[in-house]
Amino acid sequence: MTYQDVFMEFWEQVKASIAAGTFAKLTMAKTIGKPELKNIFLRPIYAEDGFTVMLKYSFRLRETEDIEEELTLEEALPIIKSHLKTHFLSVLLFTTTKDVTFKVNKKGMGSITENHPTFKNVIQA
Repeated sequence: MTYQDVFMEFWEQVKASIAAGTFAKLTMAKTIGKPELKNIFLRPIYAEDGFTVMLKYSFRLRETEDIEEELTLEEALPIIKSHLKTHFLSVLLFTTTKDVTFKVNKKGMGSITENHPTFKNVIQA
């Protein structure tokens, strides 16, 4: 199974947490090398007219201003996928019921692990 297939299993857990109202945050981590881009975050925006996320690009240099944009989850997926294995090796899903980590190892294999939740409440962007 490729890391892309494992990532899509992970993404199903992201969608399930949104449907359940437990999605707290998604963070891309473990940068490859020393890129300017330090992190990418997705924070939930639960609204009466639907669910969107605030996508935030966080940069290492303080003089570079962070970039934020509001997107649907479907619009955020290709952005997250494009940075996977090029800039980041892991993606962490934080929910109020569990934390789920997706990692790509040096051989290009993907894995998913689960831990106790970091967040007890959903914090909206």
